[in-house]
Amino acid sequence: MTHLLEKQTKSDALRFVILMGVVSLCADATYEGARSISGAYLGSLGASGAIVGLLAGAGELIGYGLRLSIGYLSDRTKQYWRITKIGYCLNTGVVPFLALAGTWQIAAALMISERTGKAIRTPPRDVLLSHAALRVGGGFGFGLHEALDQIGAVGGPLAVAAMIYWQQGYRGGFAILAVPAVVGLLVLLWSQRIYPNPRDFESKYVEIKGEGLPRRYWVYLAAVALIAAGYADFPLIAFHFQKTNIAGVGTIPLYYALAMGVDAIAALIFGRMFDRRGIFVLMLAAIFSSLFAPLVFLGNSSLALLGMGLWGIGMGAQESILKAAIAGMVPPDKRGSAFGIFQAIYGLAWFVGSALMGILYDTSLNGLIIFSVLAQLAAIPVLIAVTRQNR
Repeated sequence: MTHLLEKQTKSDALRFVILMGVVSLCADATYEGARSISGAYLGSLGASGAIVGLLAGAGELIGYGLRLSIGYLSDRTKQYWRITKIGYCLNTGVVPFLALAGTWQIAAALMISERTGKAIRTPPRDVLLSHAALRVGGGFGFGLHEALDQIGAVGGPLAVAAMIYWQQGYRGGFAILAVPAVVGLLVLLWSQRIYPNPRDFESKYVEIKGEGLPRRYWVYLAAVALIAAGYADFPLIAFHFQKTNIAGVGTIPLYYALAMGVDAIAALIFGRMFDRRGIFVLMLAAIFSSLFAPLVFLGNSSLALLGMGLWGIGMGAQESILKAAIAGMVPPDKRGSAFGIFQAIYGLAWFVGSALMGILYDTSLNGLIIFSVLAQLAAIPVLIAVTRQNR
């Protein structure tokens, strides 16, 4: 009887991971679809290149910074579902209204709102997901969620590209994104109705005692910051592709779609490997991903394609392993704060690294590549230190 109950609980946990994965699939289809044309759309409304770059950086910085307080608020109030729903409503609900924006200022406000919504929903969502993920295997659970997430990240831009190809323009591209936005919100509400208390998946099987956040968590964040700082953002890569004629305007989204497809597969593979080998797998992923910069920024179209594949491997490994490791080292009641701090540090490091690489791109392409490679490889000794820390 006990074995049967345990099997049923694991089955329910897997079902919850899949449902939340579908929610993320729809959300990613919505906002990644929008982001695939947002820069060009702002330009068509009269925004300058400097404004586009500033908005992109500011949106990410505000979004990641807000997660710090949202994570704490989630733990303090225990209203994980409510905050998650508010975040998703804002994150995906504003996107279709970009079709109605008449000025770049209105479009910019909507884009900032979308990033704000993502910041609100991410820490509490990750806490809800962590309970079920740890029951089925943290790496596999987060990896499966990321794989579904990336299906949306590929599908959204392709849907937008199809609308533009059919002569519907930018407005038609944004309008079609109302479909995944609505479906995702409906699945989210359905998930809460079926599984109102996801922590029940974990409480009987995982017990991590302690007050506050453990020392190894903070050491781990140092490694996370190095990995994030060394990762070039895709807009810079796309800018390089267009400037050097490695890829045309119509081909660049396909490079990104390829990377997202590799991301999905890598998330599953590296997530499962993490459940068996632990932090060592993240070190392996860092070695692979550190090679993307020289291939992308110095190679021809074929080498750049390979580089984007490695870029996707790194992203998939990060999305599946980074959160799974935190879930396994932090007590359940502190995970909202832990995920919020993690996201804030990750976002700040990404922003600083991206800004520095943007400057280096204009002054020394070799310097950019050296910084990217060394920053990611520097995370390896720090990760080794994490494995030696006691819980």
